[in-house]
This record gives sequence, structure tokens and C-alpha cells, in this order.
Amino acid sequence: MVDIATLGTFGVAAIASLFMAWAIGAGSSGSTPFAPAVGANAISVMRAGFLVGLLGFSGAVLQGANVSEAVGTELIGGVTLSSLAATLALLIAAALVAIGIFTGYPIATAFTVTGAVIGVGLAMGGDPAWAKYTEIATLWVLTPFVGGSIAYAVARALRAEVVPEEYLIVVLAAVVGAIVANIEFAILGPADAGGQSIAQASSVSLPGPAIAGTALATAVIAALWAVAIGLDLRNGTERGERHFLLVLGGLVAFSAGGSQVGLAIGPLIPLSGELDLPLLAMLVGGGFGLLLGSWTGAPRMIKAISQDYSSLGPRRSIAALIPSFIIAQTAVFYGIPVSFNEIIVSAIIGSGYAAAGAGGGVSARKMGVTVLAWIGSLAGAITVSFVGYTAVAAVLL
Repeated sequence: MVDIATLGTFGVAAIASLFMAWAIGAGSSGSTPFAPAVGANAISVMRAGFLVGLLGFSGAVLQGANVSEAVGTELIGGVTLSSLAATLALLIAAALVAIGIFTGYPIATAFTVTGAVIGVGLAMGGDPAWAKYTEIATLWVLTPFVGGSIAYAVARALRAEVVPEEYLIVVLAAVVGAIVANIEFAILGPADAGGQSIAQASSVSLPGPAIAGTALATAVIAALWAVAIGLDLRNGTERGERHFLLVLGGLVAFSAGGSQVGLAIGPLIPLSGELDLPLLAMLVGGGFGLLLGSWTGAPRMIKAISQDYSSLGPRRSIAALIPSFIIAQTAVFYGIPVSFNEIIVSAIIGSGYAAAGAGGGVSARKMGVTVLAWIGSLAGAITVSFVGYTAVAAVLL
């Protein structure tokens, strides 16, 4: 029998979680994926907002388990987050995000939620999970360099006249198709074995070793993607590029749902165990919050951001979205909370360098302020959460 106090605590935490999911859906993860396509006049603002909501919800349900469990159970050692700790972590993180929204400061949700969970966990007497922190720090530090470098290389290749642009687009489509073939989906794998990729599932019906079957399935799926985009490009290069942008936007939106829903529901994972609430139900709830945010708040943000993307052009936008998709899926695979703002901004700067030289047309001062805000989000969340839990626990416990 679940006591009333636990239900009440869960209700408060769930409201904070829903707000967090709404803010994420209305913010960068809901507005950025299709902004390049809107800027290139490949899709309308309202249709983009509608699609990004559905795709984000799908990604949350099908791929959100890894990051959610990591945020809820792997950021602190030696203790399990109590209902009070989980609730305070979500309330403090949501409050900091709200401050960022209403003041215009770029508060990073990933840094805020991660810091809040670590702060309350340490206040409970838990041990730092140094191995997980190393994984997280590695991805966070490498993201600007890897994402920016890939975007720069793709943008430079598309601008070069050595190889026809259409051929490079086809090659990029094949690469993206190969990645999609190896993305793990929860519904494809056995219930006790986690997810399975399309290539792995397809290899079951192929003769020979599983590895060979997976490689063959990957090659076939990559070829199909290349052929589809190649045929579309024959009807006009600009038209084909816009359609490729739509595909990439959809993939990034799906990946955003899978990587960002954990920031909203992750702290609830320990609390949901007390209520015997299945993870799938949590993912559906978090995905619904992302959907609401995308449908109610993202269109306005998409319209604003697309004006910036319209100056990038289809090639730079393609160059920015490809590494964004790759990094987001890497974060999902390893269960690492990641800032979508960091992913997108670094990719845009990388593609900008290829077109505009040093600086890529991006203000160095603005970037400096953004980086400081990211660092401040993490440090501030840890400090406020530690002090907040210590004070509340002294009164209530």
C-alpha cells in the first residue's frame, strides 16, 4: 500500500517534471531541428512545430530509457535518491530553467538537471560517481570540437568544386542511412535485452554469422537511402537538398526526444520504483510534456531561429545537422545527459568557419557569455541543490 505522503510528493515532482519537459520541447530541442528547413522554405513553421512534437514524442518513448536511468540512478553512488531529494532536484532545476527563460539567459537544461541531481545526492551523503562524470565530461568537452570539425569538413566538401555537390549529398545520405540502420530501438529487442537496431533485427533472417548479417543489412539500408536521395536530386539539386534537410531535421528531432526526455523524468526514476510505475509510463508522460512544449512554444521559436538559419543556406544547414544527429545518438547510446544547445551551436560555428573564415560570423563575446552560462548552470545547480536539500532536510527529517 502506497502512503498518501509518497503520492503527494510524487505529484509535486511530476508537475515539476512536466514543466521541465514542456520547457525542453518549447526550447532548443523542439525548435532547432526543423529551423534550417524552415529557413530554406522547405516546410512551414506550423507544420514543422507539429512534426517536431510527434517525432520528439516518438524518440522519448523509443529511445529515452538510457538517459533517464542514467540521470536517475547513475549520477551518485552509495545512496538512492529519496522522494524528497528527487522532488527538490526537479523543483530547483525547473526554477533555474524558468529564470533562464524569463530573463533571457542561456541556462542549459542538461547542465542544470545534472547539477541538481548531483547536489541533492551529495547532500544525502552519497559518493561522487567519478566514472560516470568522466563519461559526461568527455562528451561535453569533445562536443564542440567533434561537432564543429565534422560540420566544417562537410561544409568545405560541399563548397568545393572537385567533386560534384550532388555526389557528396548522395554519400552523406548513405552515411546517415548506415547510422539509422544501427540505432537501437526498444521495441525491436527482447524485453530482457534492451533495444536492438534495424540492422540487427534484419540480420536474424539472413544466413551466416550475425556480424556479417548486420553488416550486410547496414550496407543495403545505406544504399537505399543513397538511391532515394539521388533520385530526388535528379529533379533539381536545390529541391533535393531541401528534402534532405527535412529528413535530417526529423532525425535530429527524434534524437532530441530520446536524449532530452531523461532530463525531465530521470530524477523521478527512484521515486517511481516506490509506486511500481513502469519506465514506459514515465517515458510516455515525459514525451507528452515534450509534445506539449513543441506544439505550444516551438513554432514561435522556430520562426525566430529560422531567420538565422536562412542566412546559412541549405549546405551549411546540412553540415550542421549531420554532426548534431551523430552526437545526439551517441549520447543516447551511452546514456549521457547532453545539452542540445551545445551540440547545435558548435555545429553551426563549424559550418560557419567553412563559409566565412575565422569566427564563422558568430560573435566571440556572445559565445563567451554562453559558455560561462553553461558552466554557471552546472555549478549553480550543484550548489543550490546541496544547500537546499541540507536546509529542508534539517527541518523535515
